[in-house]
Amino acid sequence: MKLSVIILNYNVRYFLELCLRSVEQAIKTIEAEIIVVDNNSTDDSCAMVKELFPEVMLIENKENHGFSKGNNIGVSYAKGEYLCILNPDTVVAEDTFLKVIDFAENQTKIGIVGCQLIDGRGNFLPESKRNIPTPKVALQKLIGNSKDYYANNLQPNEVGETEILVGAFMLLKQDVYNEVNGFDEDYFMYGEDVDLSYKVLKAGYSNYYFGETSIIHFKGESTLKDTIYAKRFYGAMEIFYKKHFKKNILVFALVKIVLGLASKRNPVNNSEIVINKKTLVISESKNKQLKNKIDSPVMFTSSLNDVPSQTQIVLDIESLSYKTIIEFIKTNNTSKQNTYRIWVKSSNFMLGSDSSTGRGEVVCF
Repeated sequence: MKLSVIILNYNVRYFLELCLRSVEQAIKTIEAEIIVVDNNSTDDSCAMVKELFPEVMLIENKENHGFSKGNNIGVSYAKGEYLCILNPDTVVAEDTFLKVIDFAENQTKIGIVGCQLIDGRGNFLPESKRNIPTPKVALQKLIGNSKDYYANNLQPNEVGETEILVGAFMLLKQDVYNEVNGFDEDYFMYGEDVDLSYKVLKAGYSNYYFGETSIIHFKGESTLKDTIYAKRFYGAMEIFYKKHFKKNILVFALVKIVLGLASKRNPVNNSEIVINKKTLVISESKNKQLKNKIDSPVMFTSSLNDVPSQTQIVLDIESLSYKTIIEFIKTNNTSKQNTYRIWVKSSNFMLGSDSSTGRGEVVCF
């Protein structure tokens, strides 16, 4: 088997359904399997997977084991030569895995390959490619200078070596994953992808950013203005430094200072509030239920051309390919002040996110 896609889920039933629908289309021409690990969700995620995706291997954990252990459990069942660690709040294009695997097959000593992540409004997510977060870099990030934290030497659409990739999408050979003992379970949330990327580099492999394919990641990297995230981020960095950096009193004193500053930050809602006065549904068919659920005036069209500004755009997955949807959102993200919802007509819901720091929205009909 060529590929095992591992998706760790926790209480995002509708995002998971959309993700699985896109992954199914993306593995049609690949010998592949999908493994969903559920971390003891309290919604109906597991029931949905069993009903709609019976061919998917579902592992139901009896407790929330966190990101590292949850993914390690999934990998322990995997049969693929390659693994793709994939977040449930993502949408992949039909050719995403084909492109990334083809690239990986043509490299020597390939480590992890990541791709271009955009948020629900088409904005590039800079965490797609990062540098090693030394204590100095982490401190600069805290005070708002992320220049050295992100790998700005590569443009979003470019391809090249990079040090750290994001856990929302990581493709690597299962042999490499096992060689470095997978995700370190000392991390519960945040820092696991940094640690795995760094271990792979230390083992003599090269990590690559492949910007020639894009996926949507609705919930991007949290802001350090969020106190809870800031504490978890710098807590994870403290674990990372203790494991991988030479023990130095000054370094760890700096880490403690950073953690103390992070704990004093006040939480800030960094989500942009967008109010659109009209809705445009791009679909081959009209739907009365959808129209009744939307407060603003609704227009229907089958054309992707001449999209108005300040509009909520609803994209029908039964009328448009996932690749078309991703590229449309990506190329229409500037100046129009539009928001986007992806419509899963057969399951009577649509979802989207107006900010990578927000939780997203699901509307059921």
